[in-house]
Amino acid sequence: MYKQLVDSNDIAVEEGLSRQVLDQESRYYGGTLDPGTGVAWVNHTTGTPTDMCYWGAALANPDSKYYRDERLLGRLQLAAEFVLRAQHEDGSISPGWTNYHSPPDTAFVIVGYAQLYQLLVRQEWVPLQPVLDNMRLFLKRTIPVMLTGGCHTPNHRWVLCAALGFLHELFGLEEAVQRADQWLAEGMDITPDGEWTERSNGIYSAVSDIMLIHAARLLDRPQLLEPVRLNLRMMVYLVHPSGEVVTDYSGRQDLGSVHDLSPYYLPYAILARSDNDAVFAGMAEWAGRMLADPGVCSVNVLVRMLLEPELQQPFEAPAALPVTYEKILNGDFQRHDYLQNMEAAGHQGRISHSRLHTDFGAPVARYRDGNTSVTLITETPSFFALRHGAVRLLAVQLASYFYPGFVPMQEMTRLPEGYLLAGEQKKGYYGPVAEVLLPQTSGTPVSPWYLLPHQSRPLTHEQTFRVEAEVQRTDTGWTIRLHSEEPGEVMTQLSFIFGQEGKFTSGELQTVEEDCYLWSGGSLRYTCGEDWIELTGGESGHLATSVREAKLQNNCKAVLVNVMTPFDKTFTLTLSPSMIRG
Repeated sequence: MYKQLVDSNDIAVEEGLSRQVLDQESRYYGGTLDPGTGVAWVNHTTGTPTDMCYWGAALANPDSKYYRDERLLGRLQLAAEFVLRAQHEDGSISPGWTNYHSPPDTAFVIVGYAQLYQLLVRQEWVPLQPVLDNMRLFLKRTIPVMLTGGCHTPNHRWVLCAALGFLHELFGLEEAVQRADQWLAEGMDITPDGEWTERSNGIYSAVSDIMLIHAARLLDRPQLLEPVRLNLRMMVYLVHPSGEVVTDYSGRQDLGSVHDLSPYYLPYAILARSDNDAVFAGMAEWAGRMLADPGVCSVNVLVRMLLEPELQQPFEAPAALPVTYEKILNGDFQRHDYLQNMEAAGHQGRISHSRLHTDFGAPVARYRDGNTSVTLITETPSFFALRHGAVRLLAVQLASYFYPGFVPMQEMTRLPEGYLLAGEQKKGYYGPVAEVLLPQTSGTPVSPWYLLPHQSRPLTHEQTFRVEAEVQRTDTGWTIRLHSEEPGEVMTQLSFIFGQEGKFTSGELQTVEEDCYLWSGGSLRYTCGEDWIELTGGESGHLATSVREAKLQNNCKAVLVNVMTPFDKTFTLTLSPSMIRG
């Protein structure tokens, strides 16, 4: 794998050089243009520091064809000068997306930049000194923003701690340790089963893991590795057979998107060696096979391998990973107890520039049998997802006009051969505000609605809409039984979301728009390559082609089934026999 990373890094070097701005009149002189925007940024993903990591790793590595290449060194110097010019006076950077003068995004850059700086310092190559001087100055200028800056999201805290750890190591800065301890005093936002607040298996769980590994070492806080271990153990059960990570219930932008295991390579590889853990070694090998390149600035695998040469060596005895299992995550987590304490926190459910992530710790069930992989989910628009060979049933979602939009399942109960999920929504009406509670403006010619004390209105005519989904395994696949009684005449719509790569070969389908169909009856077969899934249960209980506030995913194929309450409806999902049970 090391050799493959060296080769892919050399390719990345060449590609980055082609995007470097060499026009001295340009505001981006020395920076590398982001292909998506045509702008040179200073950020840890599509920004110039990522290309600098590729270039620096090549210059420092005798196995690279660019080892101590003076032309490349000159380009690196230009890039370092651009990064320094782009830094704000307060020491922060603006990454080019929604965050400006962003402490956490600056921290991401610090983590990658500091590791590259440490690698280049080791070279003891005099021509590198101007680059090193510029890089060290950039890092030094970040100290004020790291000692005072805040964050938006839970994982940002651990990125800031890692960055503070690197600044402590480079500058002997005790204030950095003290600031990190302020963040760490908030405690770890992880369930006993290893799930981080954001439930972001595709992106931010891996970020929290590697950042806490750095923080544990740099701040001498070995206890920070324990939550990382919990998450890495959990992730063994959250990867489909293809290596695609389960993102069906993420609380961040990876929701329902395709992500592989590669961001977990460094956490698994580092802890596999420190803990002598064969399962972690097996997961590291699996993740390593998916590394197409060394990675972005903050998590560049090759830079870390050059700093820790033992990471270049193959693992001695990695464990075989499970291919058959059934696992409930957070099944025993006392989530409702935590939620009941939320009022005492005093924020009244409001948080600026972020979200509260009240779905933290919601139950998730994972089932795998060979090449069949199933996820059952609570607190998300989708409650069921399945992979079967090349077939991808990305989501099964229920939406209604009761509380327009998707109906999330809030409860999960295990059955002998499956699970019972239930979701409940309430909607009512509100009477007039008592006269003694009315504001002064209510007696004036203008009485704005937003000045009335709506929290004091009495609730009337509250209605409850409850849906149950009984999901059971069968010898040939699965069944989904949906049941709802009241209120009557609620237009409801079930959506089956399939990967765009397959095709429908049977079923009574009416085209709503491109890749979106109403399914009124007949057996619906979806085929991808030699694999298929066949469904029964189509119905046309009403003619609505969509539900308000229930936006369907892009770049997928959607099949919609319309039902009306009360309903007791069973869908059968039959899988192609070559893949059934192993």
